[in-house]
Amino acid sequence: MRTPEMTRDDHASSEAINKVRFVRSYAKINLTLDVLGKRPDGYHELATIMQTIDLYDTLCFSILDEDRVSMVCNRPELSNEHNLVVRAAQAIRQKLGLIRGLAIELNKRIPVAAGLGGGSSNAAATLLALQHWWQLPLSMHDLWEIASSLGSDIPFFLTGGLALCEGRGEQITPLAAHWPAPMRWLVLLKPAISVSTATVFRQLTASDYSNGSWSRAAETALQTRSALHPDDLYNSLERGVLEQYPEVAQAHTDMLQAGASFVRLSGSGPTLFSTFATLPAATRVQQHLQARGYEVYLTRPIAANNSEISFF
Repeated sequence: MRTPEMTRDDHASSEAINKVRFVRSYAKINLTLDVLGKRPDGYHELATIMQTIDLYDTLCFSILDEDRVSMVCNRPELSNEHNLVVRAAQAIRQKLGLIRGLAIELNKRIPVAAGLGGGSSNAAATLLALQHWWQLPLSMHDLWEIASSLGSDIPFFLTGGLALCEGRGEQITPLAAHWPAPMRWLVLLKPAISVSTATVFRQLTASDYSNGSWSRAAETALQTRSALHPDDLYNSLERGVLEQYPEVAQAHTDMLQAGASFVRLSGSGPTLFSTFATLPAATRVQQHLQARGYEVYLTRPIAANNSEISFF
């Protein structure tokens, strides 16, 4: 016997069913990352300023005439049911009792396990795309609940842009899109290793914890359009990563020698980033590091919903 949910699903508009939908899924950097301490649930309490950047994966969604979700990726090792993209689609189907099948193609450009949130961004993009494409009766709070159940970074990507993220990272306070003009270009370097986020957090010491003041100070500076100094961009995880992973420490040194005025770790790494006021300066550093064999990206911050950033 068919349920009401199935009936509504079957009677979805032919226009929606026949469409193929492409969406972009943007990466992020952690401008700051304060680890406040360990929580009773085993996670760590965080305060972090996150910013989406113009480095993105591309997702293609199409209707599948079977009651399942399939996914293929240009990185074959990611083409499986454990991928957050599939889990996000299944979570929506299960919540609403949908039987409509879905085929997903993922063109991966964001480095994997890099501290740039690629998998989390893919999941959020999937939630938003299906909600809009299939015109589902889901509020943003509904999407937030699904996102939070799948991963701590995913709720941020439901809005993107610039935000203060607290708790496990799932408590989001969107910030006005104010950004220092001397930081308009970003150079990212992904060392040729993977870093386990869980391992990095396990190896934190009490001296790495902070009270959240770095992120609060950065928030105030950005929102009041005050000077934001590189020394203010603190990451509680950076000391441990640089000490435990020589490849990251060497890349950090090489970025400075290539002309970066400062270098910071994004998230739990291993990706490092620096900022530049002009494209020629950023390009020189990018090309120097590429000549040394590094995986390097030249990008920029982007605001939520394709709005404009106010540079100061």
